[in-house]
Amino acid sequence: MSPTGPWVVEVTRGELVESEHRVALVVLEPDGTTALRTEAVDVPMLPRSALKPAQAVAVLEALAGTTADLDDRELALAAGSHSGEPEHLVLAAGLLARHGLDADALGCPPARPLGVAADHAWGERAPERLAMNCSGKHAAMLAACVAREWPIEGYLAPEHPLQRGVRATLERLAGPVRAVTVDGCGAPAFATDLLAVARLGLALDAARADTPEGRVAAAMRAHPGLVAGPDRLDTVLMTVAPGALSKVGAEGVLLAVLPDGASLALAVVDGAGRAVGPVLLEVLRRRGLDHLDRTAELTTIAAPLVRGGGHPIGVHRVRS
Repeated sequence: MSPTGPWVVEVTRGELVESEHRVALVVLEPDGTTALRTEAVDVPMLPRSALKPAQAVAVLEALAGTTADLDDRELALAAGSHSGEPEHLVLAAGLLARHGLDADALGCPPARPLGVAADHAWGERAPERLAMNCSGKHAAMLAACVAREWPIEGYLAPEHPLQRGVRATLERLAGPVRAVTVDGCGAPAFATDLLAVARLGLALDAARADTPEGRVAAAMRAHPGLVAGPDRLDTVLMTVAPGALSKVGAEGVLLAVLPDGASLALAVVDGAGRAVGPVLLEVLRRRGLDHLDRTAELTTIAAPLVRGGGHPIGVHRVRS
């Protein structure tokens, strides 16, 4: 199909449009055909944490043939960007301890919890590596290094055997890597394009249950609260929409397998994360899944009302 121009998310305040965010997106049907696409979905971009499911698949592939494994809860945490709730930290610490490691081995930087409630509960404590939202992914990567007897030092370098495996897995499931830089957590950030991100969603959804990608998809769906946390889009979507699979990425990126099996990949041009949810709701509406956007919890998270003086004064709306 012919591409259209970018969608625009308008943020209103009273009768005025206060700001606009352009969004590139593609929707692939379960058979791989294109249902919807805008321009610029085949140009290099950084999916950031939207690629975490592929990184978790690569960890399982690295563990094949060893005596080590990850359970479903650990897989969901590894594929997610957790909020820093106590259960998240305990799970990541336990995974490390099972492989003879502690939080000092983590290569991600110290941080405060990502979740609002978890950050509030953190109080005046100093940032910690374990609280960083990517610590589950890093703990899983370190576990694979221990199991394979690969060096722990330098496990984030693109030439490390683990990261070479991540790149190979991503290219197998999605498409060519267009460039490599460094993510916020210190791991390699692989550039690809939105078409490849959408193909990754289809690969996860169509995989047999006994494959690494099938296991990762099942773990995320079974434990959405470990993929993100309370009041987070990934967790809420997978909770209210059985069959959905969701992983956001920094700078306004989303990979979502919808309940009907279609795969949506989107990127907000200016990186504004608040534009992600309204586009997701509009795609659900256009595909006849609009009963989901009437679910109060999803709508509240995906397209919150704009407030003035504590009262509703505007909305997020999509123009396409």
